[in-house]
Amino acid sequence: MANPKSLILGIIVGGAAGAAYTLLNTPSSGRDFRENAKLKSKSLKTTILSLKEEGLQLKDQIAQTSKEGAELIKELSEDVKSSVESWKRTVEPHQKNIQKYLEQIEESLKELEDKAKAEQNTEPDDDLNPQPNN
Repeated sequence: MANPKSLILGIIVGGAAGAAYTLLNTPSSGRDFRENAKLKSKSLKTTILSLKEEGLQLKDQIAQTSKEGAELIKELSEDVKSSVESWKRTVEPHQKNIQKYLEQIEESLKELEDKAKAEQNTEPDDDLNPQPNN
């Protein structure tokens, strides 16, 4: 981002150069030239003061916006933190029950696997005892 001082200086120098060029290239009498110079000077001064005032207002608005943004982020992070803590408190009592149910399920699965293996071992093997075809 450009330095605000150099921007304002560039506007002033550019305006002065443009005003001088216009005044010097306009055919007019000495009195007209002086009146035009005064008018252009006043106009340039008014423009510069207006730009300065708008720059200060912009600076204040940016400062206020960044302050509000920082406060909003702080509030949001606190809300998220409290929500996570609340969720943890809600889930924690159920966590033990869930763990118990998982262990029961694992035991049931192991029993089923053992039964399936036992049944597989006790079934006669059809390939070893072929039955006669009639």
